[in-house]
Amino acid sequence: MTNSIVGRRSLSDTVFERIQRSIKSGAYAVDERLPTEHALATEFQVSRPVIRDALQRLREQGFIYSRRGAGSFVLEQGVREPLGFGQMENLADLQHCYDFRLTIEPEAAAMAAKRHSPDALEKMKQALSLLRDATKRQAHRADADFMFHLSIAQASVNPYFVTAMQALEEHIAVGMRLHGLSLRSTADGLKRVLAEHTAILDAIKSSNADLARDLMHRHLQESRDRLFSPRG
Repeated sequence: MTNSIVGRRSLSDTVFERIQRSIKSGAYAVDERLPTEHALATEFQVSRPVIRDALQRLREQGFIYSRRGAGSFVLEQGVREPLGFGQMENLADLQHCYDFRLTIEPEAAAMAAKRHSPDALEKMKQALSLLRDATKRQAHRADADFMFHLSIAQASVNPYFVTAMQALEEHIAVGMRLHGLSLRSTADGLKRVLAEHTAILDAIKSSNADLARDLMHRHLQESRDRLFSPRG
């Protein structure tokens, strides 16, 4: 009985946070009616009691109000928060993350090739050095991997690329950790990925925007392929 209550509370927390995030981001207009309990239960794949718990918390905290027989409606919020990314819940989310990265990171690399500063190049070199040391130990460092990609976004001198990467950090980290594990099952996988990173840095350093874009796209595409379709 206790485990059931705890489990329901955990699911309720998840639903509460996701609806709260939607309201704060402006996904629902003021006074807009929320979907019915049945529709929400179907959307979140939980029971209706879980939805009721989440809605009750939203009412108590001033995010929604109810009209008898009409449903729940959104209250006006004093401050809107920018739309954020929810928790990664399954492999489909990870694939979507890679799809999104493929649309922004190649362009960030191209801009970095055109706009990089000596300091920006130094950050990339430091991250690459950490990856090189890990590769020598037959290991992968997801933190250094993310640092490398983030430093490229920073070198683009475009805050939108940087903000997107920072918002996606937890999602990207999941993919990088899994990718690092998959590399151990392939011949010279870690060395190959280090070479990919090195080539990207060289293209940026030489201000070759087209090559930097192509190499970043190829790196992300092959990383995704290695993760979801590992080859020997």
